[in-house]
Amino acid sequence: MLSLAPLQPVDYLVVGHVAMDITPNGLRLGGTVAYAGLTAHALGLRVGIVTSHGSRADLTPLNRIPLISIPADHSTTFENIKTENGRIQILHHRAEPLRLEHIPDAWRKTSIIHLAPIARELETDLASQLPGSLIGITAQGWMRTWDENGRVAATAWKNSGQALRQAGAVVFSVDDVNRNLEQVEAMAHQTRLLCLTEAEAGSVLYWNGDRRRFRAPAIPEVDSTGAGDIFAAAFFVRLHHTRDPWEAARFATQLASRSIARVGLEGIPTQKEIEESLVEVLS
Repeated sequence: MLSLAPLQPVDYLVVGHVAMDITPNGLRLGGTVAYAGLTAHALGLRVGIVTSHGSRADLTPLNRIPLISIPADHSTTFENIKTENGRIQILHHRAEPLRLEHIPDAWRKTSIIHLAPIARELETDLASQLPGSLIGITAQGWMRTWDENGRVAATAWKNSGQALRQAGAVVFSVDDVNRNLEQVEAMAHQTRLLCLTEAEAGSVLYWNGDRRRFRAPAIPEVDSTGAGDIFAAAFFVRLHHTRDPWEAARFATQLASRSIARVGLEGIPTQKEIEESLVEVLS
């Protein structure tokens, strides 16, 4: 196990693979742990990351975050190809699986633990092994499969019941379920809070049998990559601070919408955007 920074107590732990994204301009650091970890850091929390990556990955943007990694031959690597019929996603490489034993004891009772698989690198029962924390789940990595050529497709989240029951909140996008709203409704009945993100349309929160939509502000899109991860981190953090799911969803929608005006990790919230989003929520 490789530690890239001295181990310190943290407020927000995110577990999952960093990703190397193949873009027309070369490789770019991505993955939920990068976007969500940096967002939680921008919101003032002490963040820790448990991940796995190859030796060639450039993690410079995460330099200020304590990071523990399991060495791998290759980092998890995705390529997104835009076509007239939508996006084709290819998984070229996958780093090592992550298990409970890889999480230091000092981090297992962190106030907010964000389970953030992107390529089925976490077991679905991990949530039940981390009691006493707010367990936030971004489920996309359990809701995708790939063929022998690495072409990614949406699939049912197998053995989801235990994780859904244990989670304090679950976030995924409408594309993760192929826009199957009946499936979303069924899952919402199995967990405390479920947030469905819908890109420029905003988000929908399911709570206590109620459903409420939060509209996103109209902002010209430059790059939407990572917006859902920024939403999730903002939602989990605000939920933990306020215990108000409606306010947390409103804040997360405002903050994530602002991120699409910049490319990649440049979309991590600024202090000005955080303050603007809070004003919108509290006004």
